Amino acid sequence: MLLIPSIDLRAGHCVRLRQGDFAAETRYAADPLQLLQRYRELGAPWLHIVDLDGARDGQAGNQHVLAALAREGGPALQVGGGVRSRAAVLALLQLRVARVVIGSAAVEAADEVEAWLGEFGPERIVLAFDVRHDQRGVPLLRTRGWQQATTSSLWDGVDRFLAAGLRHVLCTDIECDGALAGPNTGLYREAVMRYPQLRWQASGGIAAIGDLHALASAGAAAAISGTALLEERLPTGELQPFLRDA
Repeated sequence: MLLIPSIDLRAGHCVRLRQGDFAAETRYAADPLQLLQRYRELGAPWLHIVDLDGARDGQAGNQHVLAALAREGGPALQVGGGVRSRAAVLALLQLRVARVVIGSAAVEAADEVEAWLGEFGPERIVLAFDVRHDQRGVPLLRTRGWQQATTSSLWDGVDRFLAAGLRHVLCTDIECDGALAGPNTGLYREAVMRYPQLRWQASGGIAAIGDLHALASAGAAAAISGTALLEERLPTGELQPFLRDA
């Protein structure tokens, strides 16, 4: 399993939100470019970047920062947040972003996203499904920066794109995100059991090295970590097994 460091951008700054709440923001002093360089020195082959302004407002809000990070030439960038049009996908690819992450549009404009998968290829597109569990334990999708609830399940969302060649899926359990209380390994174990042909990226809750081992045992292809790496909670000497590109 591959560890992918994450940087969340808001108004050009590196921040973290707790459970997607824009009012529960922690701003970090580290510059995004400095963080990229730190993770490159660590040996990370990929870097996940979220444009939080874009996720909330539906239009890119940190393009100048993304352009500067892309010019570094490594790690490979996986970028999302407010990508809701073909033009937005193309703009990121033209910045030399390796993979574009599609969130809300995959739920609200599935036909268009299916066309993007066909046009740009399944290795250039990651579908991001963010979930909260209902009282029955069903993972229900949320959109618009986690602000809008839906009645569609994670499994409904995935099923819609299988015939289009879907390859990469990033799933965030919102209740775990930023909480440093451990990931929902049961969710990812079920996801891998249902769709073993997909490359599942697990996001939310990583707080210790043991969490990475647990996600690897659950079958996740990658784990996204923001807060734990930002706050240096994961001993660098124990990260190397998770920094080989899969």
